Order: sequence, then C-alpha cells, then structure tokens
Amino acid sequence: MAVKKGDILDEHKRHPQACGLVVKVMGGGDGFEKIVCCDHELTDQDVVAEMGSPAGRKKGLLPPAVVLDEKKLYPDSCGLRVMIMDGGAGFKEIRCCGHSLTMTSMRELKFGQMRAPEPEPNSPAGNA
Repeated sequence: MAVKKGDILDEHKRHPQACGLVVKVMGGGDGFEKIVCCDHELTDQDVVAEMGSPAGRKKGLLPPAVVLDEKKLYPDSCGLRVMIMDGGAGFKEIRCCGHSLTMTSMRELKFGQMRAPEPEPNSPAGNA
C-alpha cells in the first residue's frame, strides 16, 4: 500500500464530515501504512488527482506547508516526507515502516539567511 512522490491524500474523499486533512507526499513512502485523523484511517484509497475545495476544512495545530519527515526520527526508514496542505484539526499520526509520525517529526525548514543590513546613509557603497 505504498504511496509515491506527488500523491495527494484527501480525507474528504471518503469522509466528507471530517476536518478535511490534505497531505501531499514529498518523498519516500514505500513503507506507508495509514494516516489517522478524526478517528479515520486514510490509506492509498484516499489518493486524489488534485486537492478539492477548501470549504469545510478545519485547521489544527499543524499549519499548512508544515513538512513531517520520517528521517528526522528514524534515519533507517523509507524516508516518507509529507506536507500538510489543509485541514488537520483531528490529526493523530502517520504510520509508516512500523513507526508513528506525529508533530514531533515536523521538519524545520531553513529558507536562507536574513538579508544584509541596508547601508548607512552618506557611507560609501559598492566594491572598491
């Protein structure tokens, strides 16, 4: 029941009354078992071609664009990485390779260094 990079799992596909968790697989996934959210089990049966309407989705503690990375806690795993796209108020865990991924597997992304400070007025600028 593996998932692959690019797959989108949408809780509303089979459970329209739920919080509407949507995750996108960013990598790994050979050992994927299930996602538990709102006491439902999302499996490869919940894969959709594209994300559905945002109506009725309830966000939880995992904000959109957060990445959960199996390698962070389990370096010898298949390396499932998913991005939260929407919903998630009822998120409990992701089961993969016999491991449980929860909020503790959030990956901290570093988007580069802060910009350099602006030059002082009346100071030389440029390269000499």
